[in-house]
Amino acid sequence: MLTRKQQQSYQFICDYLAEHGYSPSLDEISLALGTRSRTSAFNYVRELEAAGLIRLASGRKRNIELLERSSTSLPLVGKIAAGQPIEAIEEQDHIDLSRFFMGSNRFILKVEGESMIEAGIMNGDMVIVKQQQRAQNGDIVVALIDQNEATLKYLQHNQDGSITLKPANRALTTMHYTAERVQIQGVVVGQMRSYE
Repeated sequence: MLTRKQQQSYQFICDYLAEHGYSPSLDEISLALGTRSRTSAFNYVRELEAAGLIRLASGRKRNIELLERSSTSLPLVGKIAAGQPIEAIEEQDHIDLSRFFMGSNRFILKVEGESMIEAGIMNGDMVIVKQQQRAQNGDIVVALIDQNEATLKYLQHNQDGSITLKPANRALTTMHYTAERVQIQGVVVGQMRSYE
């Protein structure tokens, strides 16, 4: 398991290599991570090498090489009706899961509780969160309240400047806060659930 900073470093390296055809420098990595420390960037690179994701080639300035990874795609074999049955038509394609879930500013949280069940988010599900400090009305957000407690709720900005956090469960109550009490940590962009 990679830490969030390691994941951010790895995703930046992958994106940079794909765009430029050569690896980023330590300065570029540290800038992408929001730090000025080349030492921190070097440590993340070494940790990625230890994890078997990259190799540092000797004798080159931009020396980071990606190592082969197991596939992050699954075959798309067709469509299935969730209403009236439809004709089964086989398709041949692959869906790259990394496009849905990976990103330098994304992280995963395991859901505990039933406050979002009417939005289809159940206890034990994993949500993929895009890290950001701003969100729109109706977004499902990770909100930090009073710098202490985090919750997953629908966001509503009110005309008086206050913030409402709405559960997707009629059995639970809506929460109202002054804006300074709520810090948005991110917006939910995906969800995973295992039936095994």
